[in-house]
Amino acid sequence: MANLFQVPGNADKLGDSLVKKWNSIILREYVSKVNLHSDYFQLDYNLIRNPTKTTIKWFADPAEPGFCQTMDVAKKLSNWDVRGRQVLHNEYCEYRTIYRMDKKGNLRPKRVQITTELRDYWVMLAVESPTRLRSIIRSILGYLPPWQELYGVDNPSRLSKEEREIRFSTLVAGNGGSYELTNRGVPSQPTGKINTENALFMTHPINGLDDLFYIVLFGATPYAVKGGTTYQKATKEQIFKAYKAEHLACRHADPAAAMGAYNAVFEGRSVAFANPLGMYIQSFSDGVFSYNDQPLPQSWIRKSRGNQRMEFGPSDNEDIYLDDIVVSIGGGDVKLTGGFEVVQQMEVGPFVVVGGKSVVPAGKYKEIMGGNEPIRCNMASACENIEALYQEYLNSSRNIIRTAPRTI
Repeated sequence: MANLFQVPGNADKLGDSLVKKWNSIILREYVSKVNLHSDYFQLDYNLIRNPTKTTIKWFADPAEPGFCQTMDVAKKLSNWDVRGRQVLHNEYCEYRTIYRMDKKGNLRPKRVQITTELRDYWVMLAVESPTRLRSIIRSILGYLPPWQELYGVDNPSRLSKEEREIRFSTLVAGNGGSYELTNRGVPSQPTGKINTENALFMTHPINGLDDLFYIVLFGATPYAVKGGTTYQKATKEQIFKAYKAEHLACRHADPAAAMGAYNAVFEGRSVAFANPLGMYIQSFSDGVFSYNDQPLPQSWIRKSRGNQRMEFGPSDNEDIYLDDIVVSIGGGDVKLTGGFEVVQQMEVGPFVVVGGKSVVPAGKYKEIMGGNEPIRCNMASACENIEALYQEYLNSSRNIIRTAPRTI
């Protein structure tokens, strides 16, 4: 395959060989979904007739803890250091709250690092070009990380490509849900500090290229409910229930991606990912935030890497912290506690290309029989896991209180 797609966000200037490798990974993921291939989805956006570039987008805050518990619990769990990120940040957006000590010696939230960058791209760089990888990390984090932090050795050039993938995934990327890496002992989440103390790129297994292709291809089929001699548009509930995928309908990302594709193809439009394929910050409602009753300085909202990354909050040179910032939510003002309230105001998603309308032949409809009753998200299986996480959080908080030093 020719280099159909440039690198995500056009964020890095890579040689043709690395761009070609990135395209081979995209092709591999598409081919692996052969059972979901549709006449209305094209991998090559150049094949779309009368193309229009648009976006599929959704809110970036984790949805599951909110419908399983309360929004207060959702905020606490999602902001719970790296643990909350690794379990809950599954909307193709991950964040890390950075803390600093104030002049009184109190540890306070300083700013939030937010990323939508795909793990697949970063692992490709780690395998194919360790030197380029390290240079890119320096441009983001401001320092050149030791090879040991990335690969666990002093010279990754002596490793095979397979060994680089295993070592980098173990320390920095996690296994991405890969059976092969899991069988080689790579954990679900990274064990090193460079992508846990920072939000360098996404590591949640659901936030990968694999799942992005899956959910868009799942939606890119003209499902229909037959009513007499006509075919009627199906609802989200009917589609997800027909394929026993109700749990996917209880996130922000999956129903938005699937229904965005479906709404196009039901009108006979073809769909493709736009160039460059990636996950992007599509909108951010900065107007709901204020400091001392004034709008935030633009220097506190720093987007980069082609809108795949954002840092929110004051610099280390300013004696101001996140909890000095107020956000207006639901008619009330609250102080920020971490990244959850920030990503609540953010929409993320991929760019897509859609074609012009056409008539869907009757034989192209995929008739479904799913029920149209509301999906009860508070009964989803994910809620059991979130309840267990909440108990873990409460126990952790109690232990902190028990072991806190006495004050006189």
